[in-house]
Amino acid sequence: MKKLYQIYISAYKGLSTASWMLAIVMLINRSGSMVLPFLGVYMIKELNFTEEQTGYVLACFGAGSIIGTTVGGWITDKIGNFKVQYLSLLGSIPVFLLLPHFTSVISLALMMFLQSAVSEMFRPANSVAITMYAKPENITRAFSLNRMAINLGFSIGPAMGGILAAISYSLLFYVNAFAAFAAAIVFIYFFKGRKTNKEFFKEKEELLPVFEVEEEPNQSPYKDKMFIIYSIFCTLYAIAFLQLLSTLPIFYEKAVGMNEVEIGMVLGYSGLLIFLTEMLLVYVVEKKLTIRQTIFYGVVVSGIAYGMLAFDYSLISIYISMTILCVSEMLAMPFTSTVTAMRAGSKSKGAYMGMNGLTFSIGFIVAPLLGTRIASHYGYDILWLSTAVLVIIAAIGLNYSVKKMVG
Repeated sequence: MKKLYQIYISAYKGLSTASWMLAIVMLINRSGSMVLPFLGVYMIKELNFTEEQTGYVLACFGAGSIIGTTVGGWITDKIGNFKVQYLSLLGSIPVFLLLPHFTSVISLALMMFLQSAVSEMFRPANSVAITMYAKPENITRAFSLNRMAINLGFSIGPAMGGILAAISYSLLFYVNAFAAFAAAIVFIYFFKGRKTNKEFFKEKEELLPVFEVEEEPNQSPYKDKMFIIYSIFCTLYAIAFLQLLSTLPIFYEKAVGMNEVEIGMVLGYSGLLIFLTEMLLVYVVEKKLTIRQTIFYGVVVSGIAYGMLAFDYSLISIYISMTILCVSEMLAMPFTSTVTAMRAGSKSKGAYMGMNGLTFSIGFIVAPLLGTRIASHYGYDILWLSTAVLVIIAAIGLNYSVKKMVG
């Protein structure tokens, strides 16, 4: 136990104060992120949408995310990550406040598009900030710290959200608006005028010699052929993984018969588990596995998590499946961000991070459309088995592309 405690403490050592503050801002913001996991249930149960109509609205969230991450990455390279982050946080507040007043399929779809476009501009700017404020040798752990904050917030948010949704779904939107406001205040107070870590802009060979830089350091990610291949397989993984936030809660409600509080508890459990274990797991695997191995294993296990739901969805199976999904997220996502950060040049980090965010934005579009359509026409068993197959394809492709970029 003493050795485990020492390893756990070591996992947090060396991280800069700014990295911790970025994580705190993310924690505040994500603690209010209780809308998205319950959107599908809200539309079906409260607004009486069909599964396919729900899928279309959720896909509009993904479409807005594409605009947000692409524009956010581009603007970040032009005006800096600080302005983009606080404008995104403040801009999302009025949209959240207006959302519960739009209850038709078309109007809600348009509002979800707007909300996503504004709020998702935050993501590439925040990723750039992580790379700029982290010590070069701690970039992966800095990403993990930020994700740990996201998942603690995702633990608090859905658990609270399940309780609030049982009272009124409108409360979800209002609390989300308040959390965005609080996060903006903390962010502006701490980071206004704060200097970045200039060492990060040295040549990549000095920062991480294992990376072989084949292209010009400041080229566009859209001209980086190997990174495009890598991004395609990241997108396939995102489509599979994001069933977690689109079709899976609907599956819990319709097929399993869970109520909002029970769904919130399962989703809250996932966030809490990642919060407690991700930093430790990343610290250990960095010493034991290569980046390529970690990403491959991380992606593959998500196929097991989804595949098992085709055969059994008792309460214990649901929690086992969610636990495996958490392991997948902890292994794959921090390291895919690291690959992206190291592949980018000093003047194209926003563009590369924007393209990395684009993979999940496309996933947000395709996952609900594909998931709800397969579920409504062929059943959930076929959905989970096909998701598992998609994961295997993504794992093979990522193994190939990361090997070419990292070795």
